[in-house]
Amino acid sequence: MQTLKSFLSGSWQTGADPQTDLHNATTGDVIAQTSTRGLDLDAALAYGRKVGGPALRSLTFAQRGEILGKLASVIVTHRDQLLDLSLQNMGTTRGDGKFDVDGASGTLAYYAKLGQGLGERTWLADGDQVQFSRSKRFVGQHIWSPRRGIAVHINAFNFPAWNLCEKLACAVLAGMPVLAKPGTATALVSVRLVELWQEAGVLPDGALQLLVGSAGDLLSHLGPQDCVVFTGSGSTAQQIRSHPQVLRYNVPVNIEADSINATVLGPDIEPGSDVWTMFLAEVAREITQKAGQKCTAIRRIVVPAAVADEVQAELVARLQDARVGDPGTAGTTVGPVAGPAQHRDVVAGLQQLASHAQVVWQATGVPAQGCFAPTTLFRSDAGAAAEFVHDHEVFGPAATLLPFAGSAEQAVEIVARAGGCLATSVFSDDAAWAGEVVLGVAPYSGRVYWGSSKVFDQGTGHGAVMPALVHGGPGKAGGGEELGGERGLRFYWQRTAIQGDTQLLRALVG
Repeated sequence: MQTLKSFLSGSWQTGADPQTDLHNATTGDVIAQTSTRGLDLDAALAYGRKVGGPALRSLTFAQRGEILGKLASVIVTHRDQLLDLSLQNMGTTRGDGKFDVDGASGTLAYYAKLGQGLGERTWLADGDQVQFSRSKRFVGQHIWSPRRGIAVHINAFNFPAWNLCEKLACAVLAGMPVLAKPGTATALVSVRLVELWQEAGVLPDGALQLLVGSAGDLLSHLGPQDCVVFTGSGSTAQQIRSHPQVLRYNVPVNIEADSINATVLGPDIEPGSDVWTMFLAEVAREITQKAGQKCTAIRRIVVPAAVADEVQAELVARLQDARVGDPGTAGTTVGPVAGPAQHRDVVAGLQQLASHAQVVWQATGVPAQGCFAPTTLFRSDAGAAAEFVHDHEVFGPAATLLPFAGSAEQAVEIVARAGGCLATSVFSDDAAWAGEVVLGVAPYSGRVYWGSSKVFDQGTGHGAVMPALVHGGPGKAGGGEELGGERGLRFYWQRTAIQGDTQLLRALVG
């Protein structure tokens, strides 16, 4: 039995009993244990502030970028080992494991390159000097500089590599140390990553700490220069935002939470066309990839009523080809959900959704052992009035078909009904119709993917998060925003207006 340790204050530490079990999602067997009881989290945060922060801030952007590049190289070197751990712990197929691990190394590599471009500075100017009086001598200048605290990253269970690295990349390049807490149920990959990085000696002391298990009283030790970045459920997000220490110091909090994402098929798209095929392929992939355990996965399929039956039939045919089973077996398309707790939530969610929408297809022959959930397609003809469909996410291999009359206004109404999405996709070649939908859903979406015949063979896909573009969503999706190239660094910085002599400011800013 493996005991997972936390890496805090420069050393690997074991928490006291009782321990929390981690399972093999395919078999249900307990494969590891961990605990954070008795660990000094106040000291860990202080260590990051006093040791890691100064070390990172003393480096230029180019030097921080070089560190990120080395972190990415470690992942590439040990890729197969990490994929094996992902299979062992989460039950991912090899393709699903690659989606996580390769996404992690790719994001680090992107920010490494960005650091080289930002060059030999340790902070940035924000715009040009501002003249706000008659005098040209006395002016103002905005700058960005890193906070003097520590970034607490509370990550989701579904992407133990990518979620760790995409947050880490922004914080390290911004010059801020990190204490990361991975999702406990799937922490094997996160722990091994940090072990490999420590063995390689890539990171400055205190730049990255790892808390494996319960967060305990972590948030009670936050200070005014710290920040929190969270990915997970909306209910937990509310607890973080309302924590007394967060409120006391106005600690910045960035949230990525529940997201009932949608895709919309335009009435101009003919069955059998390239865009029609593109749409069906995207929907089927988003339902089945990582057993539907993606924050960007399509949950609502909005299609013109005139072709709803045809879309349904073709989706069922594609889903029937998606084999649910042992992810280590060749030919398996859909593995288990990540663990027993996730399995209970998905099964309960499927049962609830079945009482509010029609089950038009559900996979059979799903293994009884382990944490497997049946791939399921639902349908509701109630549109925006299908309240449960728009308000409750089943975080597994399931989605609901929602026919609509075909107007852009109605499509926007249905998408907006969820109260905010991380990702919405629109498939149409009609510039006027699709433009109205894209701009209509934009206030309710963090990202909009526009599929058309011109990008039929070039698009990255509805669910692909790109480090150069912001990731997050408004309203119910958490209201946060991360990644986005240089934009992703700003959460970790303070923007300050400096007023003074124009020549002195130019000497400072350059």
